[in-house]
Amino acid sequence: MAAAWMLVLVMLAAVNGAEFEHDRGPCSFVHASSSVVIMDSPVTATCVINDDCPALAGHEVEWRLGDRVLPGVVRTANGSSSAYRVVIPSFNHSRATLTCRLRDTPSQVIGGVVIRAGYPPSMPQNLSCQANLSTHESLTCNWEASLPDSHLPTNYTLHTHIRDLKWSHTYKVPPGVRSYAIPRSGFVLFSEMEIYVKAVNPLGETSSARLALEPVSSAKFDPPKIVKLLALGLGCLMLKWDFAPNQDWMKEFVTLEVRLKTEASSLWNEQPMTFQILAQAKPTRAVHRCGLLHATQYVVQVRVRYQKSPWSEWSSSQSAVTMETAPTGALDTWMRVTGNLLHNQLKMLLFWKPSERFRANSRNVSFVVSVQKALSKRAILCATAGNHCTFHVPKKAKKVYVIALNAAGKSNPTPVRIYHPIAGEVMSDVSATSAGNSSLLVRWGNMASPTLIDYIVEWRPLLNNDLSLVHFETARRNLSSLVITGSFEPYKPYGISVYPRFKEGIGPPRTVNAYTLQKAPDVVPGINIKKNWQYHVELTWDEIPFANRNGIIQSYKLFYWDETKRVHVATGDLEERKVVLTGLSSLSAYVAVLMVSTQGGSRNGSMVHIDIKEKDAVIAIIIVVATCTCLCFLIIFIGKTCSSKHNWLKVRFWPNVPDPANSSINSWTSESTQDFRASWDFEEPNPIYLSHLSFLEIPQKSNKKEDVKAWLNNVEDTSELGESICGSPFIPGFSSSNSDSVPYSTVIFPAPHPHEYLRSESTQPLLESEEFQSPKRYQNVGASEDTQCFFGPCGPEEEANATAIQWEDFPFLSTLAMNDNQ
Repeated sequence: MAAAWMLVLVMLAAVNGAEFEHDRGPCSFVHASSSVVIMDSPVTATCVINDDCPALAGHEVEWRLGDRVLPGVVRTANGSSSAYRVVIPSFNHSRATLTCRLRDTPSQVIGGVVIRAGYPPSMPQNLSCQANLSTHESLTCNWEASLPDSHLPTNYTLHTHIRDLKWSHTYKVPPGVRSYAIPRSGFVLFSEMEIYVKAVNPLGETSSARLALEPVSSAKFDPPKIVKLLALGLGCLMLKWDFAPNQDWMKEFVTLEVRLKTEASSLWNEQPMTFQILAQAKPTRAVHRCGLLHATQYVVQVRVRYQKSPWSEWSSSQSAVTMETAPTGALDTWMRVTGNLLHNQLKMLLFWKPSERFRANSRNVSFVVSVQKALSKRAILCATAGNHCTFHVPKKAKKVYVIALNAAGKSNPTPVRIYHPIAGEVMSDVSATSAGNSSLLVRWGNMASPTLIDYIVEWRPLLNNDLSLVHFETARRNLSSLVITGSFEPYKPYGISVYPRFKEGIGPPRTVNAYTLQKAPDVVPGINIKKNWQYHVELTWDEIPFANRNGIIQSYKLFYWDETKRVHVATGDLEERKVVLTGLSSLSAYVAVLMVSTQGGSRNGSMVHIDIKEKDAVIAIIIVVATCTCLCFLIIFIGKTCSSKHNWLKVRFWPNVPDPANSSINSWTSESTQDFRASWDFEEPNPIYLSHLSFLEIPQKSNKKEDVKAWLNNVEDTSELGESICGSPFIPGFSSSNSDSVPYSTVIFPAPHPHEYLRSESTQPLLESEEFQSPKRYQNVGASEDTQCFFGPCGPEEEANATAIQWEDFPFLSTLAMNDNQ
């Protein structure tokens, strides 16, 4: 902006000078050594003022470069004028205004000049030209300006000269442009021409190096096309090609380059094959590529160029399959036992894969497993087109053989030794970590065993049980790690097993789970309240399915808080999937959230409300009510029991008489013959109670009358009755005629109404002589032929007159019957 104002002032000064010159002649003028100078060169300027100019008379003059006052102004007088000269030793501005002014009036400009500084134009570099033979044919040339920049406007012109035609032409290039496209009329495809660029600015001119070329040799052809690709002989392909339609006029030798790859490969062959072809004869536009794999599909592309011209782009792809031949090479195998010995046979699972030396030489290959090298129906164990097979082998078999078959023949058999499982040390420190999106790093601890052969690393997807997806790799015995690669899916679990293989058999494996890439689980299990005590609660949750874990579970964390919003964290058990929260307040309601974490991230579940206040209150009420109820029942029971005058109530709770049906009378004592209740059935009581039975000892040397008299005198005293049962008639050998004791009894008989009984306590001795006062005799039906008689005579006359006794009416008395053996 300041430079623009300076330029305006200089113009005004020139106008003033012109006015003075119109009236009286020029009043002043400014002269500089040059308006365009080389950068950092000296500049000299002179301001001449006429002495007879009244407006400038008596004033001093100063020089300014832009706004800066220049020192060293020299004044010289020459007749009727005065000159003021200044020297700038180094002009380092690309453009600046030099003005002459009155010292006492700085705004008064007498005159000035604009000075530019720069460099001569640099020589254009890297001139190159390329012909375009597409729809709009042209020859485009490009160049670069070398440093430093000239700081001055530079004009470029492109010059061409065709030697054969002795024809030259110059093309003016627009300012600031470093390229130019020569139209089709300015060049001949097969005629050599000379091209150069000239640069011109106020300080000089220069030209680039001259470029000699044939336009067609610089042309970049359009991508050619593959007309046909087919198999020709074993391992050979024949390829026919042609130029793009608008470049079919080409009749000269060209260079054709062919590259190919197998269909399964993602990389092209490192070294493409190059062919020199005469493009004039179309039928010869064909090449052959041999030495390829048999029965393999190849993808082919071509490109073309003329002499040293740039290569065209690659053509579109074409594919073909080479011819088949018999498979060659061996297979990599891995076999393990999957079942126990059955009918002298082992169930085996065999996997195989192509080794580096194996060539299927066919697209359709099948495999046969046999116990003999030569195939026969009896020797074949299985045949399949897959990569695995399950079969039984005889117990004594040491090897099996795998043979690859196709339509052209079969391969040599690959022997597979049968390794039996053996008990031994389990692999230690097995781990598997991600080594990228498609690989895993497996590590294990070395086993120091002289019979160790190698290690087998087997992996499989845990979400798919298809055996065709099982892969394996063999590691040498001195290795402790292996990187396995394959089509691993991210966020999917894989089972990695490491087997040690010894000379004597296969050792037990060690299996771990692994992921190539992990992220947060898809779902979080719901929280279940398993137990709820006062002040603490046990929470559990279900296991996350494998398909939704997306990684190895690292932790379960439970976040819970109450109304105060203070958050607590509890870590759950990984195996049992539970956590116990303690120290809870029964006066608060809690909210809990479960967070599940893997190495790839964490996910929070839904919130669960835990309210132990209501449940604790209910439990407390239940406990209080139950306690009060039990105490009431206990008090009532004790009161009823203590105040009751009925023996039936006491007998109900503490009967102490043995069951007569399961005992004999000779084991009874006086303590065990107390009043008791024989049955709990109130409606149908037992018909007979035997309450007391005792025996009276009678002296041997007393007459009968005295004995009766003494007994009558002591009729009220029966305390000693039953003290001894030594003379009991139930003792073997007892006889009523010579017994020292007289039996007495106290019997309770049933009353006509329920719950009522009649008690008869007879004090009359049961003597054999008192026939009329004693009951009829009873016979022990279980006795032997020497029948024992009780309570009466045993004569035959009595048997004739006696009525038959029905023992069903006297069940308890019937149990008292004893024989001599008892």
